[in-house]
Amino acid sequence: MTGGSAGDTLQMKYAERIKIVEHDGYSTVIIADPWEEGRTLHTYLLVPSTSKELTDDSLAGINPNATIVRTPLRKALITTSVHCALVEELGCAGALGGVCDLQYINLQWVKEGVKAGRIRDCGSAMEPTIETVIDLAPDAVFLSPFQNSGGYGRIENLGIPIIEMADYMETSAMGRAEWMKFYGMLFGAEQKARTTFDKVEKEYGELKEKGASAESKTESGKAAVKGKSVIMDKLVGPVWYVPGGGSTIGKMLKDAGYVYPWQDDVSAGSLSLSFETVLEKGLETDIWLFRYNSPQTITRSILLSENAGYAQFKAYKTAQLYGCNTATNTFYEDTPFHPERLLRDFLTILRPELGLGEPKYFIKVK
Repeated sequence: MTGGSAGDTLQMKYAERIKIVEHDGYSTVIIADPWEEGRTLHTYLLVPSTSKELTDDSLAGINPNATIVRTPLRKALITTSVHCALVEELGCAGALGGVCDLQYINLQWVKEGVKAGRIRDCGSAMEPTIETVIDLAPDAVFLSPFQNSGGYGRIENLGIPIIEMADYMETSAMGRAEWMKFYGMLFGAEQKARTTFDKVEKEYGELKEKGASAESKTESGKAAVKGKSVIMDKLVGPVWYVPGGGSTIGKMLKDAGYVYPWQDDVSAGSLSLSFETVLEKGLETDIWLFRYNSPQTITRSILLSENAGYAQFKAYKTAQLYGCNTATNTFYEDTPFHPERLLRDFLTILRPELGLGEPKYFIKVK
């Protein structure tokens, strides 16, 4: 990058909601509002902490509405487990000063850090304990933005830069993963982030190619129809939430080669369906993948005790059930920035003949 008054835009291959422009001595990061087309959610000016020329006053003259962030961050409050995991992978675990929602973090090093007093437990992510945050005095607070949330409450008045983690609103797996380039810049691990992303991109592409080209064989050796059908998740109360066809999971199922009943749906989020609707469209599906959170490993009998109607599905009858227990594995910590790991799971289950080993997250239900 050569710099210049206009700056040089870092080309993002997949991410659509973030723009990074590198200037002489600082970088501008623009995050698009995921809920209002054409509006900016947040603008940051990332400035090396060693810079003496670029004072806050001079930076305000560049963009008075931007949040100034001095990098690399030495002590951050991060409110999501997935971003804690990423920071560790980038070699910056020592910069994690505080966390929220500790009970939902499946990272042993974080729990040990809190126990030892190296990492502060700042309470709930929805309403962090202000006194603890003030005492921690972090360089930045990482928070997840939500539509019509009304802001972040009292924490906005502390004068601490708020990093809005809108990566989860990307609608492609690789788009979200590419945000690691931004987080790497914040922690002084830009090159590590780029190298890591390049590896993710390469492996995802190779697995996607396998999903598109691999063919199952009949006993006679002739090519069978490619792709098996799949349904996702299960009832939560009276509602069955399934990934929309335009969601990250929906697109990944397609990349793996599955036939998904809602693959033509363009919804980027989840669809809220009744049991009867899923039964109608998924009765004859070959494979059933679902996520759950429980201290106990689910079994076929436990599943049936939740709803006897599950026995009607072909996948239940043929024992093609695979459960992902998010209480005991690192599904939510791993897969957002490593979609290739989830795609490998999908392919391993769909195409065992590829010899990809055993699935890591979705384990066969017995």
